[in-house]
Amino acid sequence: MRRAIHGYSTAGTWRRLAFRAGQVGLEIAAALPRDLRRALAGGAPPLLRLEPGCDPRPDAASVALYVHYAASGQVSEMVRRQLAGLAAAGFAIVFISMAERLPEPDWQVARQHCALVAQRHTLGRDFGAWQDLAAEARRRWPGATELLLANDSVLGPILPLPPVLSALRAGGAGLFGLTESIQGGPHLQSYFLLARGAAATADLFGFLAAMRMSHSKWLVVQRGELRLARWMRGRGHQVAALFGYHRLVAAALGVAEERARLAASHPPLRALEALPPAAREALLLSQPLNPTHHFWHALVRQLGFPFLKTELVRRNPGRLPGIEGWRALVPAAAPCPVPVIEAHLQVMDRPAAGDGR
Repeated sequence: MRRAIHGYSTAGTWRRLAFRAGQVGLEIAAALPRDLRRALAGGAPPLLRLEPGCDPRPDAASVALYVHYAASGQVSEMVRRQLAGLAAAGFAIVFISMAERLPEPDWQVARQHCALVAQRHTLGRDFGAWQDLAAEARRRWPGATELLLANDSVLGPILPLPPVLSALRAGGAGLFGLTESIQGGPHLQSYFLLARGAAATADLFGFLAAMRMSHSKWLVVQRGELRLARWMRGRGHQVAALFGYHRLVAAALGVAEERARLAASHPPLRALEALPPAAREALLLSQPLNPTHHFWHALVRQLGFPFLKTELVRRNPGRLPGIEGWRALVPAAAPCPVPVIEAHLQVMDRPAAGDGR
C-alpha cells in the first residue's frame, strides 16, 4: 500500500500510475537478462578512461565523487562552477563522466579542478559510477574523514553553497543529505550526500563496494537510494537531512502562496486550503510528495535551498504548474545565474557530435 501511495503521489492519477508500473515491469524484464550476462562475464565493464587531474591533493581529508552526464559530452560552465565550489570547500574531486564521447577540451577543463578524471559506461547510473571509483578513492586517500557523493542532476547553486556545507558539517559524524523523501519509506535523496567521520565514511565506502548493480534504473534506486539511509542507521550512524520533510511541510503550509501551489500540483490536495492546520499536515503526510519537485518553490523561497532539480525544469514529469517561472527564483548575483543555467540546459539537450541528428 505504501508503494502504491508513493506511485500515485508522483504520477498524479491512477491511469498514469498503471502506465508507469507497466514501464517499470518492462524495464526490469529487459534488464535482468543483461544483468545475468554481465555477472557471467565477470562483473562491471572496465573504465573507458582514467587520468590524474591537475589538483591531486594527496593529503586531503575530504573526497568528492562527482558524476557527470550530457549526451554531447560537454562539461558546461555550470558544472565547472560546481566543481570549483567543491574544490574551494576543501574536497579532492573525482570527476566521473558517463558520456559516451567526451570532447578533449572538456576533458581537460574537468582536469583543472579535479584530482582524478574518469569516463565509464552508464551501468548502475550514479551508484554504479560511485562504486567504480570508490575503491580507487579509498586507496588514494586512506585517511579521508569526509566522502561526498554528488552529481549534476541539480541546477545551480543559485544561492551560496558555503553556508549549506557548513550546516551539514555542523551535524557532526554521520550521513547527511540536503532533502529527505518519505516516498517508499524515509530516505535521503542521493544527488548530494555527505558522510562525515572516519567510521561513517568507511561504512559508506563499504556500502558502495557491496551494492549489486543493474541495468534497471528502478532496481538501482531500490538497492541504492532507498536502502542507504536504513543501512547506515543500522550501523549506528546518525542520518539526517538539512531540509527534512517535516520541516519542509511546515514551511510550505505556513505561507498561503505555497499552500496554493501545493493544492494546484496534485489532485488529492485540491481541498488543502479548506482544511484546519492539523489536517493539512496529515493530508500531506498521507500523500508523500517528491520534495525537489512538488516543494521546489518553498525549498528555495522559504528555506534557502541552493538548487533546482534539472529534471523538473527540463521535463516536469509531474506536470506541475508554474515551473516556467523558475527564473524568478534565481538572483542576479547567484553563483550560477540564469544565463549559466540556460547554457547548461542547452548542453544537456544537445546531441553528441556525430549523431547525425
